[in-house]
Amino acid sequence: MLIKPPETQPVQAAVRIDPYTWSSQRKAFVFVVGAIAVANSTLGSALPSGAASFIAADFGVENEQLLILPITCYLIGYILGPIVFGPLSETYGRRPITLLTITFYTIFTLACALAPTFAALVVFRLFAGIFASSPPAVTGGIYADIYSDPKARGRAMAGYMAATTLGPTMGPLMSGYLSEMGWRWTFWVALMIVGASWPFLLFLPETFGPVLQRKHAITGLTSVTTDANILASTQLSRENWHHLFTRVLARPVKMFCTESIVLFSCLYLSLIYAIFYLFFEAYPIIFEGMYGMAPGECGLMFLPIAVGALLSFGVYLGYDLVYQRAREQDKHWVKVEEYRRLPLACIGGPLFSATIFWLAWAARPSVHWIVPAMAGVPFGIGFLLIFMALVNYLADAYGIFAASALAAASGSRSILGAVLPLATNEMYGRLGLHWATSLLGFLSLLMAIIPFVFIKFGRYLRENSKFSQSLKATRPEESPDKAEQ
Repeated sequence: MLIKPPETQPVQAAVRIDPYTWSSQRKAFVFVVGAIAVANSTLGSALPSGAASFIAADFGVENEQLLILPITCYLIGYILGPIVFGPLSETYGRRPITLLTITFYTIFTLACALAPTFAALVVFRLFAGIFASSPPAVTGGIYADIYSDPKARGRAMAGYMAATTLGPTMGPLMSGYLSEMGWRWTFWVALMIVGASWPFLLFLPETFGPVLQRKHAITGLTSVTTDANILASTQLSRENWHHLFTRVLARPVKMFCTESIVLFSCLYLSLIYAIFYLFFEAYPIIFEGMYGMAPGECGLMFLPIAVGALLSFGVYLGYDLVYQRAREQDKHWVKVEEYRRLPLACIGGPLFSATIFWLAWAARPSVHWIVPAMAGVPFGIGFLLIFMALVNYLADAYGIFAASALAAASGSRSILGAVLPLATNEMYGRLGLHWATSLLGFLSLLMAIIPFVFIKFGRYLRENSKFSQSLKATRPEESPDKAEQ
């Protein structure tokens, strides 16, 4: 009988508490579960858009502004959630926060299906949005936990961003056709989808290094803390309420206000995100109002955006291949950190703006509906390239603070995403279809300069960033609170 050497147990424990050393199969499982959680969250965001007329008829709602509330209130929930759940995941772990919030999202999705009044539906949507905001804020941190290689982490984040776009584009299509059987079927099917996701979610392992270290310290495996390969803090303690509010929950707001990279990334992401959600109100004006389509047919017009989102992943992989080859050849430009991600946004920004102008001036009765509809393909490509570049840039720049940086981005973009669609009817009524859409194009074109500025001045901004610089003085898996001190 073979006897394992004494050092085997600490080494095996070290592997368990260092997610960077996990097998590729286990990391792939974590990636898929994270994408599933995000897809459920984002699917719910635009779910009522194709059911608005059916909801209005059932509850007798005549004010068109009120019919925007089921989507707007969900996005208001997106504002509140990341500010809390992102930082909490950096204190109590990714797994408990993810499972707890998706549990409540499931409950409130059921409540939406059973809503007795329009007011109740709006309130239930608000709470569904609050708890659904957790996966987009936490999943980026999960991927940062398990992928130390920027190449692998970038590809994982690209897949994560694709999931955030595919979900909303499926919402109008589902609700447009399901609502013909009754608008409540929209939420019943969403409930079935999240129910089918639970077997995967339950097996999601904890990925946050300090929490894993604490758990193993509690079980007596303290000897692994002396291993040089285990870079985690053993002193992570439960936070008191004062510390929780003054440091942990305040971190995303602090980063938004003091970090230039976070601030301007949030501004750009907020605008394109708001335009994306405004289109859930603008597309019915264009395709139902101008071309006489039914809600389900109008929902099909979002499919080109989904196709563009998938194609953007191919563009990302293509650029990544160019970048890796340049590294192997020791090209000078790859030594600049900003060139790892930001050129994708430099491509996506002008493309995104150009397709808005395409939609603005191609949508007219004399032009076949497929011409403005096909603008969705480059729109989806540009939209995702901007998101992939900036979200990855934030994750790379802030490491263990990634969840807080992404929470700041998620919360801020949801503010504009919730507010701007409320102005859709008024804006299109006053400016008309062509100039209202063009206004969005001009605003996005103005913001498109941000990635170019980051490439020019990004190194200077990072060198003067308290959070980014603290990563150089702190071990990679150390507690964010310790790094922040």
